[in-house]
Amino acid sequence: MTPSPEATLVEFTDAARAWLAGHAAPRRPGDDRGADVAVFHDLAPDRERALIDGIRDWQRTKFDAGYGALTWPVEAGGAGLSDRHAEAFGELEAGFDVPGQHELTSVSVSLIAPTVQMFGTLEQKERLVRGLLRLDELACQLFSEPSAGSDLAGLATRAVRDGDDWVVTGQKVWSSGAQFAGWGELIARTDPDVAKHKGLTAFLLPMDTPGVDVRPLRQMSGGSSFCEVFLDEVRIPDSLRLGEVGEGWTVALATLGFERGHSGSEARVGGGFTQLLAAAERLDRTGDPDVRRLLADVWVHEKLASVAAQRDREARLAGAAPGPIGSLRKLSWAQGLTLVSEAASTILGNELVADSGSGLFGWTEHVLGAPGYRIAGGSDEVQRTIIGERLLGLPPEPRGDRGVPWKEIPR
Repeated sequence: MTPSPEATLVEFTDAARAWLAGHAAPRRPGDDRGADVAVFHDLAPDRERALIDGIRDWQRTKFDAGYGALTWPVEAGGAGLSDRHAEAFGELEAGFDVPGQHELTSVSVSLIAPTVQMFGTLEQKERLVRGLLRLDELACQLFSEPSAGSDLAGLATRAVRDGDDWVVTGQKVWSSGAQFAGWGELIARTDPDVAKHKGLTAFLLPMDTPGVDVRPLRQMSGGSSFCEVFLDEVRIPDSLRLGEVGEGWTVALATLGFERGHSGSEARVGGGFTQLLAAAERLDRTGDPDVRRLLADVWVHEKLASVAAQRDREARLAGAAPGPIGSLRKLSWAQGLTLVSEAASTILGNELVADSGSGLFGWTEHVLGAPGYRIAGGSDEVQRTIIGERLLGLPPEPRGDRGVPWKEIPR
């Protein structure tokens, strides 16, 4: 039954619990102790596709029942409910055995969909928003480049106007799930004669457009979650431009804002205290002082993160707009992954580098993958700069390219 906006939170929770019980098996005590601890997927393409398809099926089931976009307005395909309703449903859903996570599905629902809703034309919204929320459509980010990662505004991919089309040439990299995506949110340079932030424009790119070449990148953790994307005279109709010409930086910042906020609130990726404790017990390491200290550090970090998340929820409910606090949360989240890796390395010791059959070798994927989140969504250094300037009020760092036309910046 579709959630009713008139129902009380208690009534909503009761109805949601009954609906979940009718569509998913409850998690049993101790299930999370054996959860996947990999930070990035190490799956063959067919298995990764199967994972994505399972997540899509579950999202469609939720969406069709009114639970897939709880806080979105009704006219956009949502239920028009509050953050408290979404939080209550999320807590209930965590108690059931439902498909896990994948970067591409999270990006589609939590980053690209709200960006299109914010900046898209009526036609673009009608074409994409509902499909993205329901995961009928999958969309990746085409932002970073080999020479424009932390300095995203320095990107060099060019889009040149040609009648009713734009002709795009360049290269993108670190695009999560691009090999499975039907769409990409592309930021390209349309004016090299102005300052780098002012010469960018955003587009919605169908990934099957001629001239688009997607190449998965093998990560040191084993998987190919990321891709590089080559664009060779790709023609994009102006009707797929997202926002105004020259306003691509504003669009990109909005998407990055959704990303940083989502990183801080997302369920823990790659395991945490519960899985570490299970590993320590299996290896009889709970009496080791170093292990006990690190387990305590991880536990404290998770509790503080929970308190921070609750504070952020209360701020949203009070009407506070997302801001630089997202950088603080993202930085803390990445540090948490590093702390878990340190604890896993101490607990496992030699078990981390040789598969002895203990069932714990999967922690290797965490240790090798965790450093990636110190870069993804803006590096730790970028987050600290944002925190220093926008939260602490420190003087801005000197920037030699401020106000200089992009084409005159040494590269």
